[in-house]
Amino acid sequence: MKTAVITGSTRGLGFEMARRFHAAGWNLVLNGVNPQRLEQAVEKLRALPGNGAVEGCRGSVADAGDLQTLADFAREKFGTVEIWINNAGVNQPMKPIWELSEQEIDAILNIDLRGAVLGSRLAVQLMEQQPEGGFLYNLEGYGSNDAMMLGLNMYGTSKRAVTHFTVALARELEERGSRVKAGRLSPGIMITDFTVKALGGEQNIALPEKTKKVYNILGDYPDVVAEHLVKGMLANTRNNAHIEWLTTGKAAWRFMTAAFNKRDFFAEK
Repeated sequence: MKTAVITGSTRGLGFEMARRFHAAGWNLVLNGVNPQRLEQAVEKLRALPGNGAVEGCRGSVADAGDLQTLADFAREKFGTVEIWINNAGVNQPMKPIWELSEQEIDAILNIDLRGAVLGSRLAVQLMEQQPEGGFLYNLEGYGSNDAMMLGLNMYGTSKRAVTHFTVALARELEERGSRVKAGRLSPGIMITDFTVKALGGEQNIALPEKTKKVYNILGDYPDVVAEHLVKGMLANTRNNAHIEWLTTGKAAWRFMTAAFNKRDFFAEK
């Protein structure tokens, strides 16, 4: 039975991807920093139909020791890891760079960028020891395609760097003849707590009305996105794969049909 490790998987897209892998019969290792939320996510997933085992390992992706513990835990529990997803991330407060504190900048870079780099490094080390290798995927985000928005400078910078890093890593793996393959997951705009909460929920984000309009046109809930991404990962055999939900064509169609398909994710319920 195959195993997937997903960082930041106690809620949102991470949990929904775990749910799809579980339904497909995979073993899962969930990860998060909040022990209570992690326990709840593990129990919730175990209660759903699926043949694979579900385990949880608490830790922060900003901590190299915690990531090493996660890799060791997965190997001890299941022997091999076929897919590792660096999903954990935090949004930034919608402020220009000069209004961000040093602690806020550190949190964004350490979790969104450094966590993906260290997680990838450990995943390659782990999978290189496996006869069949494995696949690691890093999550893209706003800024990966050079998009820019006031108040998302540091988040966009980290995600643009993640894209460069992952493509370069895939090339390194290929040139070294590695059994491990690296790829990118592009989820588009998802409507979760991440959208309106910065730094893992510590601060509220007051989205401008213009931004809300765009999100209402292009956004989707994480369960919809997860189904597409997991289906792509399960079918993928290539190195440097780019599994994308909100393609340019899909985005254009959403804008063209927005007048007939009105949605409001931010309406009070």
